[in-house]
Amino acid sequence: MKKKLKTFTGILLLIFIILIATPYFFKDKIVTIIKEIINENVNATVDFNDVDLSLISNFPNVKVSLKNFVITTFKPFEGDTLASAKSVSLKMPLTSLFKASSGNIAVNYFSIEESNIHVLINKQGQANYNIAKETSANETTSESDSALNLSLNGYNISNSYIYYLDEASGMYLKLEDFNHKGSGNFSTAISEFTTETSTNVSLDYDNTKFINHQSIQLKAIIGVDLNENKFTFLENEVLINQLKLVFDGFVKLNETNQEIDLNFKTPSADFKNFFALIPEKYSKDISGVKTTGQFTVEGFAKGIIDNTHIPQFDIQIVSTNASFKYPDLPKTIQNIDINTAISNNTGITNDTKVNVKNFSFKIDDQPFSSSAFISNIISNPNIVAKAKGAINLNAISQAYPMQEIKSLQGIIKADFKTDFDMKSIKKKQYHKTKNAGNISLANFKYEGNEMANPIEIKNAQVTFNTKNIELNNFDAKTGKSDLKMNGNIENLIGFVLNNENIKGDFNLTSTHFNVNDFMVTGTEKATEESSPKEQLKIPPFLDCTINAVATTVIYDNLTLRNAIGTLAIKDEQVTISNLSSDIFDGKIKLNGMVSTKTAIPTFSIGMDAQLFDIAESFTQLEMFGAIAPIANLVQGKINTQLNVSGNLKDDLTPDLSTISGNALSELLVSEETLQSSNALSLLSSNLNFIDLNKLNLNDLKIDLTFEDGKVAVKPFNIKYKDIAVEVSGKHGFDQTLDYNLLFDVPAKYLGKDVSKIIANLSDQNVDNITVPVTANVLGSFTKPTVKTDMKEAVSNLTQQLVNQQKDKAIDQGINELSKVLNGSEKSTDSTKVDSNDDIKKAATSVLNSLFKKKKDTTKKQ
Repeated sequence: MKKKLKTFTGILLLIFIILIATPYFFKDKIVTIIKEIINENVNATVDFNDVDLSLISNFPNVKVSLKNFVITTFKPFEGDTLASAKSVSLKMPLTSLFKASSGNIAVNYFSIEESNIHVLINKQGQANYNIAKETSANETTSESDSALNLSLNGYNISNSYIYYLDEASGMYLKLEDFNHKGSGNFSTAISEFTTETSTNVSLDYDNTKFINHQSIQLKAIIGVDLNENKFTFLENEVLINQLKLVFDGFVKLNETNQEIDLNFKTPSADFKNFFALIPEKYSKDISGVKTTGQFTVEGFAKGIIDNTHIPQFDIQIVSTNASFKYPDLPKTIQNIDINTAISNNTGITNDTKVNVKNFSFKIDDQPFSSSAFISNIISNPNIVAKAKGAINLNAISQAYPMQEIKSLQGIIKADFKTDFDMKSIKKKQYHKTKNAGNISLANFKYEGNEMANPIEIKNAQVTFNTKNIELNNFDAKTGKSDLKMNGNIENLIGFVLNNENIKGDFNLTSTHFNVNDFMVTGTEKATEESSPKEQLKIPPFLDCTINAVATTVIYDNLTLRNAIGTLAIKDEQVTISNLSSDIFDGKIKLNGMVSTKTAIPTFSIGMDAQLFDIAESFTQLEMFGAIAPIANLVQGKINTQLNVSGNLKDDLTPDLSTISGNALSELLVSEETLQSSNALSLLSSNLNFIDLNKLNLNDLKIDLTFEDGKVAVKPFNIKYKDIAVEVSGKHGFDQTLDYNLLFDVPAKYLGKDVSKIIANLSDQNVDNITVPVTANVLGSFTKPTVKTDMKEAVSNLTQQLVNQQKDKAIDQGINELSKVLNGSEKSTDSTKVDSNDDIKKAATSVLNSLFKKKKDTTKKQ
């Protein structure tokens, strides 16, 4: 018994070892065959970076997985990726491994995981998926010669994305989160197989979005007749969002076209079917909604599909005397009537018509009705529409769930009609449109999570004309800001239907306008250390001119009064023209621009400021304080002409590290107004002849330029009593200092030694003796350093005065001796000196001897 058990265990162990080892014996052969099959059959580059073989988990089948599978196309789509997948797996019978040596592999199941498929048909009609190699007419391939036999009984595509773009027709189809699987006997000509599909569908056609991220689920049992290439839908159910449709019919693939015959309808007539059409994130949970009345969708599609035809079809969407009420809301929307037909009776796409014969409802005894008709849907869509009635927005919010809206109030009254074609809109031939009527809004209030403050509109009225749309009045308030507007819009229809910018001219008045009231919190989440960022962007769709007048404008911490100017908004840029205002007890004039088109906003401003209060302006304007910090130390007024450009932060305040420009400023201050600072205190301690806090800065003019965070100051002169000072240098926005001060100092201020020498001089020009003293101010505003050449200057001046005194004594001695020697006619000495040179020599000798003795005496002291 033990011997039999050991034998059985050994056999099992041997089989297990064989199951593990077998794939590796055939791995290279299978990979070689797959690559040969690909290369022999496609005009494309196919690559995968790894192969995984598994036998145990799929026994009695073997599973071959190609990792990171990529297909790259040749010309005319050279370099484009047709398809990529995280994994492409093939399952085959174990016996196929032993047939691999003969080059014959049978596949009965395949799966594709996380694939991206990009299908493109260019304007010339060439398709990037046509990668199969053509075979000649006399080339035949027998079943025995085929390296790969497909005898499928199932397949699966999961977590994939499919993109289809036809550039010629302008059709773009996107299938996101695509999951599809099928099972059945695919090896016979006539069979049935079961499929399940789920995806989110988006469809654009000729720049018009027909379907936007709609959820679709399909369950179908399909009869397959490969002899006739006919696929019959036997038991089928499709779920569009939450709307359930049942359908039957067939699709037949012919050589030159496809033939379709389908019928579909809603399985029930409950009005909840209407909510099922609305995406769930908007309609919310409809299970508890109470409804009355009917809603049905029914139609057919029959005909052929080829390059010029589509099937004829007719879709009827009908609702009669319906109503609905959400369980947690107090209001009911009643008398809902919908009568819409979408049809095509010719099979020519352009002949498709959309006829909304009626769409009407009533809330609180206030009826609203509308209708629309669209024809020439491809070549030149023509739209005729009208609407009339009143809508109480507060009642809407109490009848339909709006979780993102905190408050919604107001009455909309409409009575208008329009008739236009899209070609005229695209060509901006608005005179061909026919518009008439008006829309008004009264007592409107909206409060939502995306708004910084609730917005209230007391009243607004729009009148529709053929040429334009007039904004007759607009009276609104948000936060503490109020504004009134009127003007005209040239192309509202072009904006709504053709992605055009809104063009118009408006007049705006406000008694109080606070920019912060319009700030919108950005999407970046706050951390414990920071608050949410607020970002301002100029809307890209605006192309208008605004003539603005505002009594008070508050921007950041600035208050402008009596502001008036013109704003031209276009291409995400605001151009400011002749903006004037009262600010900082003075006046300002601005011209320039602000742009948010790039990722980092930019600005360029020319400013003329007159009689600004220095203390107020330099403490509230960070840029002023950084450019001319000396003005922080004085009291008085300033006139300045400033040209500056650079980048802006998210809140549209200047980024000081990026600005550049120039400024010319004039200080209007009284004497002895300079306040103490670290730099001035340190400088004064090194220069005992001057009190820098008492400099006269009145009428001082400063000319400077700035760039890359540095401010270069052109030399300017200031004065303290009879001391002239020349200032030059530069400083940084990072508070660094590099300044030179050249003092023209009268000699009398330079110490006792110099004063003693001066006291011995009786020259009338002695008071004009000055010496230059240089001071270098380095470091930063908070930690300055000062270096002076004071000692050297005093030493040089002392030597200068000594030399001057010596020269004076010599000249005086010569003059006195000359008088004695030339004027002694009464002398008993008969000797006479006739030469002036001799006199000078003699005098010089005597005086030198005398000065030397004095100098020696001085030394002994």
